[in-house]
Amino acid sequence: MNFIKTAIAASLGLMAVAVHPAMADTLADIQKAGVVKIGVPQDFAPYGSVTSDLQLQGLDIDVARLVAKGMGVKAELVPVPISSRMAFLQTHKIDLIISTLGKNAEREKVIDFSQGYAPYNNSVFGVAAIKVAGPADLANQTVGVARSTFEDLMLTDSVPKSTVIKRYEDNNGLIAAYVSGQVQLVGTGDFVAYALAEKTPANKPLLKYIINVSTCYVGMNKGEPALMAKVNDALTASKKSGELNGIVKKWLNVPLPEKIATTYQ
Repeated sequence: MNFIKTAIAASLGLMAVAVHPAMADTLADIQKAGVVKIGVPQDFAPYGSVTSDLQLQGLDIDVARLVAKGMGVKAELVPVPISSRMAFLQTHKIDLIISTLGKNAEREKVIDFSQGYAPYNNSVFGVAAIKVAGPADLANQTVGVARSTFEDLMLTDSVPKSTVIKRYEDNNGLIAAYVSGQVQLVGTGDFVAYALAEKTPANKPLLKYIINVSTCYVGMNKGEPALMAKVNDALTASKKSGELNGIVKKWLNVPLPEKIATTYQ
């Protein structure tokens, strides 16, 4: 009888281990390697783009290096498509996402977010001839977005059923579609629209309405409190020193908004 009780207890113990696996410690792995792998954009100026000599540049690139420096490790920058950046994180191909990542309830179910580090407005832009002042005006219209972006998610939830949302794999595809006339309305970040205006000065996209005033966050896998604390410490220090404000002003030509500059959690 005692043997049976012992066997049952042992089995329950094994089940408990299976149900409650050991918590990961990505920060310890990063510190051991001396390198943090950070997913960044490469087709989304001014947040991330590639120079003529194939070097990454942009706001998110500078912030990635700033965070790595604050963590006391080297940054390994991994260009990732916006549409698959969360998949890269969840399959542990990267440790962090610093790629114009906005926060919403659906995303919070699967990953965690740092304190905010930069502003990012999501808006609808389009040609002057099309009159749009809000979601209802997109009925029977076609609007282009980069797949899996905040604009894609928010427009899907807010526009009429008759709206056609054309999804492109990345911002280069979205920009090409507007320049070639495949779409005349786009849902995107303000700075993508400004880049479009430079490419098509005769048909530059005009602001129709703001979908959301948003903030960029660093994304990481759930269950990583030590990593979260380390990233937030790096961001807090850079806010207090003015270094993060300098990066935002350099790339966006605006100061770091007060609500972000004073948020330390």
